[in-house]
Amino acid sequence: MARRAGSSGAETAEKLRNVALELFAQSGYAAVSMRAIAAATGVQAGAIYNHFPTKQDLLNELLQVHMETLLASWAEAEQPGLLPPDALEEFVRFHIRYHLDRSREVFISYMELRNLEGENFNEIERLRRQYERVPFAILERGAADGSFSIIDPQVTTMAIIAMLNGMTTWYRDNGRLSLDEIEAIYVRLVARLVGQEEDN
Repeated sequence: MARRAGSSGAETAEKLRNVALELFAQSGYAAVSMRAIAAATGVQAGAIYNHFPTKQDLLNELLQVHMETLLASWAEAEQPGLLPPDALEEFVRFHIRYHLDRSREVFISYMELRNLEGENFNEIERLRRQYERVPFAILERGAADGSFSIIDPQVTTMAIIAMLNGMTTWYRDNGRLSLDEIEAIYVRLVARLVGQEEDN
């Protein structure tokens, strides 16, 4: 994990993270060197290692911050006690809104996860499973009370997350439909995916 520093050091570390995120998303983790990250940030090549001893540390921090922030944001947004259909809609809307502004993070969290090693990989997988348990628990509750008709909750969970994440690759602010309209369509698509009866 990266070494923490004072305010000036923290600003430099943040710049390095932002540049690394951009370069990893554009060119891929394997193709980007620490020297290239330092150069794009305006940091001396040797100084980058004061913040991130290895490129692995940098990738790990990017993915860990992304997952920890996602989980914390969900904890703030969640409304406990909702019935399964309402809870699922809440999750869909949250996931879309949260991830649309973080398309680069979404991209590298899936495409570059394979480049994490040992405990780094295990920790990010643990955080991902923790988030995946959110919709999984909703689906299980809905299947148990008859709100949903699901073949397999785990597979359905992964299908929903993959479908929602896909929106980050094609959505544009100036598109034919507004974000509200697209979000409403996704809510209905997910409802159909879980066999939920529609009101209209």
